[in-house]
Amino acid sequence: MTTPAVLKFGGSTFPGVEAYADLAQALRRRTEEDARPLAVVVSGMPGETEKLRGRLHEADPQPEDATVAGLLTLADTVSAHLLAAALHRAGVTATVLAGHQQGLVTDSTFMWAKVERSDAEPLRRAFEEHQVVIVPGGQAADAQGRPTWLGKNSSDLSAVLVAAALGVDRVEIHSDVDGIYSADPNVVADARLIPEITYDTAALMSLYGAKVLHRRSVRTAQQHGITLVCRHNKAPFASGTVISAEGAPATGVVANTRSRVLAYATETEADRAHSVFHNEGVDTVRLEGGPHLAVVGGYLDIDHFQQAHQLPRARDMGILVAEITGSRATTHIADDAEQARALARKLHADLPAPGPKLHAL
Repeated sequence: MTTPAVLKFGGSTFPGVEAYADLAQALRRRTEEDARPLAVVVSGMPGETEKLRGRLHEADPQPEDATVAGLLTLADTVSAHLLAAALHRAGVTATVLAGHQQGLVTDSTFMWAKVERSDAEPLRRAFEEHQVVIVPGGQAADAQGRPTWLGKNSSDLSAVLVAAALGVDRVEIHSDVDGIYSADPNVVADARLIPEITYDTAALMSLYGAKVLHRRSVRTAQQHGITLVCRHNKAPFASGTVISAEGAPATGVVANTRSRVLAYATETEADRAHSVFHNEGVDTVRLEGGPHLAVVGGYLDIDHFQQAHQLPRARDMGILVAEITGSRATTHIADDAEQARALARKLHADLPAPGPKLHAL
């Protein structure tokens, strides 16, 4: 079998059903020009996961994790089949491998599942009959075959796991931005594209809430020596940031308005909470200077999580804002989203100008 190329397309690629036809034509040209099959990982259409979440919470305000994992991942399944249909119409043979069909086995954490083993044989068999194999992002199954979810924004991780299983040393990550910037360009007008970055810095920015890449995808890529190439998700699919072991030093500011900083009564309580969140697969940062813990990103009912794991109640302090310099992070806390964005702009203005080793940003 010719080694496939591995591509991931985020949800913003599909603002409407017609976008699947556009991508199908681009993938058809890619298979013809490269003369190699494609493994394509896709996310759900914008808003579809949240619609499912809303319906689920109407049925049960505090659903079981297994139910959440089984339902929310369906948005990505629908997206995968829509792309398969568009490819068939474009004359390209394609198939979909959902989570339980991929040979990817996780633990039973359900919502932030950890991979225990991977079998490449289902992927290889699929490529014997199809030019394109489509994988719904973030999906897997536990040892009992029950659906599990690799976590929020985990389509990147799915793509890296597919590449690792197939022995591919490069993954193309397509999204609505062409790479990693020194700040969120939607918040900071003069944010600069970072052309090259190390695994360590990219993972650190993700840990503190940068939305471009899933942190475990970066660490898994590092483990397997897989280069990540960030590209825009619309033709001509311009390349931006390259993430590898050889990346250049980089600086940036991260302000994720979905993050929450929790204040506990004691250092011991904060340490215990950090351990529980970590063991359950939830990204958290234990902050210095007090019994404070930052929970990064969304898709988590923090109060319910703490009650379910018998953690003490914590006071909500606000939103985490971080300055990243290489492998070092300096943290700040903003009261609300507006203040977080204003602080991000101020901190970014104070960043040192990029030197010649960073190239022209």
